[in-house]
Amino acid sequence: MNIVNTVKTVRTILLNPGPVNVSPRVREALGGPDLCHREPEFFDLQDGIRQRLLEAFRTPAGEYTPVLLTGSGTAMVEAVTASAVPDGGRLLVVQNGVYGERIARIARVHGIAHDVVECSPMERPSLDAIATRLAHTQYDALAIVHHETTTGLLNDLAPVAALCRRHRTRLLVDAVSALAGEAFDFATLAPDAVACTANKCVQGLPGLSFALVKREFMDAMRGYPERTLYLHLPRHHDEQEKRSTPFTPAVQVAYALRTALDELIDETVDGRVARYGRAAAIVREGVAALGLALLLPPALRSTTLTAIALPGEIGYAELHDALKRDGFVIYAGQGPLAATLFRVATMGDVREDDYRRFIHSLGVAIGRA
Repeated sequence: MNIVNTVKTVRTILLNPGPVNVSPRVREALGGPDLCHREPEFFDLQDGIRQRLLEAFRTPAGEYTPVLLTGSGTAMVEAVTASAVPDGGRLLVVQNGVYGERIARIARVHGIAHDVVECSPMERPSLDAIATRLAHTQYDALAIVHHETTTGLLNDLAPVAALCRRHRTRLLVDAVSALAGEAFDFATLAPDAVACTANKCVQGLPGLSFALVKREFMDAMRGYPERTLYLHLPRHHDEQEKRSTPFTPAVQVAYALRTALDELIDETVDGRVARYGRAAAIVREGVAALGLALLLPPALRSTTLTAIALPGEIGYAELHDALKRDGFVIYAGQGPLAATLFRVATMGDVREDDYRRFIHSLGVAIGRA
């Protein structure tokens, strides 16, 4: 006779900026039926996701078209960057953190001529510096990260978008850790392409990313060089428009994304941003009460991530392990900040009481409870 030990699974609260905790409904969606990706049933699923993206993010009617890609958020950022610049064109990259630096690296890898407006990861970029670049050099596109999770800094897109319109420069936005977690008005900002992923504020599962692209820009990109086979954005878009797909997609993850988008539409983006804002307030007020310092001033902070100075009495590894034993996963700093801070994300299907429990566990871990 086989004896099976039944162990109760304790839910781990993910306070890293993706993958996030998802609802039971999203997780259960992975159990959808096996599908051949060349059958009508899959294309119904694909069409449904694309339509839900337009509905969830309230894009102006007829102006934007969605594109799905099997891969991480970085895969979609690379697809947008590699596809968005014509032969002989030039890209301007705004860089105030690791992810802006990654866009510049993508441009180098694909041989795209580019310049960088760089500043501290604890500052927003200088609008004067951007304006000067745009005034003196003809750029085909400008790429910027909306939420730099390096520090939890939220870049102000509106004045940058205005500069791009004035100089007839395409605006490319890496919104991987921002879309559905921060306010984003497509009608006002009028970005040319926005890259995102399923497994952060959308609250889906890892493996699928997406972009929302102006239709006229997609038409223009068809005439640009194919710098990559798998990541050429028009290839994916045109096949999806024909109810097809150029390569094998992550079918099961697509079920979960469709369900996550249903949940987002029910909650609304505004409702989700407000929920994340309440969670951030719990974390920030609790951290301050423990005597820990926040890295950024309030005006620069995103809703979805808080960078916190490590207390002198404990290092990151010890703090991480103590909190993980209590069921919480925090995130290390990046680059030169790794030795001095840790990060706490407030995104995903997490209750406010869980954030309050986290603050208590943090206080115990640092001996300040």
